Amino acid sequence: MTLIELAIAGFVLVFGMLSLMGVMITAVGNNGRSKIDSSATMLNQAVLEQISAKLAGGGPGSITDNLNCNGTGTTHQIADDVGGASLNGSTINFNQPQGAIAPSGTGALFYMSYVDCNNNVKTTYDVRWNIQLLNGSTYVVTVGAKPMNNLPTRFSFSIPVNMRAYVGGN
Repeated sequence: MTLIELAIAGFVLVFGMLSLMGVMITAVGNNGRSKIDSSATMLNQAVLEQISAKLAGGGPGSITDNLNCNGTGTTHQIADDVGGASLNGSTINFNQPQGAIAPSGTGALFYMSYVDCNNNVKTTYDVRWNIQLLNGSTYVVTVGAKPMNNLPTRFSFSIPVNMRAYVGGN
């Protein structure tokens, strides 16, 4: 009788541990996806602040990615003219190829492929923006970022992050 009880207890223990392992794997995957979404949000905020500063008359108008995993990389010039990536309603249209987005009058681009490096793991984000002039001094700036297609499939469902801000005004 004791051996049967022991076998049942062992089965329940193994089943419980396997269930907990499944929950842990799901939690790790969700944590990774949250990191991707948080990075896209911070990147949107940085680009939005650079554009806002340029439109207000200051700021460098550029952002440097972490391509080399040591804090250095490609410096991307941020276009601050009216125009940019096409919109789907009030969000950035990511179905438009990057090359189809016309550059600004100064030749600066309204998009970039920003590389982030965390623990020597590189993630590339497709970042695009659109600047609309509402009246003589008020702009609507829309910025969108999403991870590019080089992510593992467990992160491929990350949705684009979009931000809008009004800059200027009377």
